Amino acid sequence: MRQKKGFVLREVCGEKIIVGEGLETINFGKLISLNESAAYLWQKAGELGDFTSQQLADALQEEYEVGAEQALSDVERIISEWQKVGIIEDNTLN
Repeated sequence: MRQKKGFVLREVCGEKIIVGEGLETINFGKLISLNESAAYLWQKAGELGDFTSQQLADALQEEYEVGAEQALSDVERIISEWQKVGIIEDNTLN
């Protein structure tokens, strides 16, 4: 998986949100507000480029005090949300 081009993490009024930069990504109905750990995962996914659920779960475990099963469950849930709103893509099809 990888982040779709044009989506970036910004802090607006103390909230971390993912916004689209460029006309093709603008859809104000899909602004995504993230908590601290989800914002960390978004940043980590960007650093990795291509990423897997397991890589993000490992990163979550390193950064926060969370067990392996809980980390993977949390990562899979946030990835599912990101897929629903169309801000990441499955690059295995490319």
